[in-house]
Amino acid sequence: MEQMEWGRPTRAVIDLEAVRHNVRKTKDWIGPETELIAVVKADGYGHGAVRTAEAALGAGATMLAVATPEEAVELREAGLEAEILLLGAAPLAFVKVAAERNIILTADSLRWMEAAAGLGQDLSAPLKVHLKVDTGMGRIGVRSQEELLGAWRTARKAGFVMDGVFTHFAAADEAETGLQMRQKERFAGMVGMLPERPRLVHAANSAASYMHPDCRFDAVRLGISMYGVPASEHVGRNMPFALKPALMLESRLTHVKKIRRGDTVSYGATYTATDDEWIGTLPIGYADGLLRGLGGQDVLIGGERVPIVGRICMDQCMVRLPRAMEPGEPAVLIGRQGHEEITADEWARRLGTIPYEVLVTLSKRIPRVYRDRDWER
Repeated sequence: MEQMEWGRPTRAVIDLEAVRHNVRKTKDWIGPETELIAVVKADGYGHGAVRTAEAALGAGATMLAVATPEEAVELREAGLEAEILLLGAAPLAFVKVAAERNIILTADSLRWMEAAAGLGQDLSAPLKVHLKVDTGMGRIGVRSQEELLGAWRTARKAGFVMDGVFTHFAAADEAETGLQMRQKERFAGMVGMLPERPRLVHAANSAASYMHPDCRFDAVRLGISMYGVPASEHVGRNMPFALKPALMLESRLTHVKKIRRGDTVSYGATYTATDDEWIGTLPIGYADGLLRGLGGQDVLIGGERVPIVGRICMDQCMVRLPRAMEPGEPAVLIGRQGHEEITADEWARRLGTIPYEVLVTLSKRIPRVYRDRDWER
């Protein structure tokens, strides 16, 4: 028996054709000479890393990128054979595994490169490396010409394959471009100092892929926009084409009751009915990623916006209904129902955060259900 027949009716529906649409459109925009790296870290931004990676590769991506060793190994164990780049700092204990499983590592410092070089003679295959340059993000990466060249020479002496060099922009999604241009110029200068140009020079994230064509170099790293969400409001207003959101978060009413004027709802009795009201209960709460700060946020039921009332519980929340409804009535928390739509960005604005955080906060106990249908192209 399928879980959805006996489990709670809360699920995230992932449209894989939407993922493919966003990858295809981006690939058309950047042109055939620029490679597309599909970023599937954080379980594919909450969408499921393996299935979204497969969709992206089928639509034109040539490489995958993750943040942790565990994420890279998960893709390999799922049978994916595409190149995988580990964007974060790699523990030295992972070097041997990476070489064996054809996982490209990021070298973030001369010190790391020297330590990894000491393991070179014990590797069963040449280690592939991308050298990270810190041009202004202040996170990881080499910062000086001396460290850059020292890391390069150390890698060559150890027999590593210097496959790429990259940086990360701190403000590519903002209208003010001063820092963006300074980072780009510094990166180009650092790349020009290398004894030879590696196969892949890359810097552009989702925002820069669309907003800054001169920053694409050999490849772009498509993250949040692969899942149909603009990197910022500025990017959304200036997109060269429409993205298609891939995730819909849905549930169903499990309980409906009429309360009287003066009755209260949920913990702390923070909500008091001002009149006789119909209240519905949905089986989703803050343990699922519907954080307490989303109190008052609308939900779509019957094609109408209805507000969450009272404090959101760990596993449930309550909504004020416009009329009597039956348990089992479908509800959409993120996505479209009828003529109305609620986006991850709407949640983010209410929470004072960004849609990235909204998506990756959706917990593992929400089943991901995959839909594969054709969009108009």
